[in-house]
Amino acid sequence: MTERRSLPVPDGLEGERLDAALSRLFGLSRTRAAELVAGGEVLVDGSPAVKSDRVRAGAWLDVTLPPPPAAPLPVAEPVPGMRILYEDDDIVVVNKPVGVAAHPTTGWTGPTVIGGLLGTGHRVATSGAAERQGVVHRLDANTTGAMVVAKSEHAYSRLKRAFKERTVDKRYHALVQGHPDPLRGTVDAPIDRHPSGDGRFAVVAGGKESVTHYDTIEAFRAASLLDIRLETGRTHQIRVHMAALRHPCVGDLMYGADPTLAARLGVARQWLHAVSLAFEHPVSGEWVLFEAGYPDDLAHALKAVADES
Repeated sequence: MTERRSLPVPDGLEGERLDAALSRLFGLSRTRAAELVAGGEVLVDGSPAVKSDRVRAGAWLDVTLPPPPAAPLPVAEPVPGMRILYEDDDIVVVNKPVGVAAHPTTGWTGPTVIGGLLGTGHRVATSGAAERQGVVHRLDANTTGAMVVAKSEHAYSRLKRAFKERTVDKRYHALVQGHPDPLRGTVDAPIDRHPSGDGRFAVVAGGKESVTHYDTIEAFRAASLLDIRLETGRTHQIRVHMAALRHPCVGDLMYGADPTLAARLGVARQWLHAVSLAFEHPVSGEWVLFEAGYPDDLAHALKAVADES
């Protein structure tokens, strides 16, 4: 079913092109937003418009949104390289390898954590959407490290609440270009979809609250190894905030990293790893900590940058 949405243009979108504003507001691609405008599915203050019109803050938008495409269901098949760090009757914690998504999406046809667990006989909670059962948080497909999945319905409910209430300690290591100044700090900058609609995210006025704390573990000649703690959990948050500091993760070409440095260090994706996850166990109430070692590609790149220094 289509969905009819009516809302005013926020102040932060004053002067934006209509297709860009729709992209930002509804998470559409610029192409899809332009198609809606061309099809007469968008009214501005009750009148038809064209995609290049500049919107005025406070102008009223009436938009008919198409139904979202159904996400595919998980394919139950083992995922090579995915290690179980811990498992009991209620949770399973994995060290997620590179090239694996948390769950299926309309744009992802590769392996998933959920499919890998189901494919090796692990039970997962049935709460949540069918394609993401048991998933209470996510890592980017090319970000590795510790990820917890709920097995029982009770655990799913408790863990979802813990992530929402920010009582989970999520720590990452990132190798970033250059040397952040100061060496320790906090990035408090809202994040939303990039106006280009190309799948990137960006620091955007009026976006969702996003807070990242970082501390330099070691500085090398070309890069710095950071310990990062997330206070919020937005899509691509660390990658966007590090790029906003002009210190993108090594290898993160989507967010402006230097391809020559990545090639020199032999890393083919963003150098970003979820090193630990700590939370109150959803059943026992005990505070538990799980740690995930670096995969080979990141370990080799770290050695290479140290050898250069």
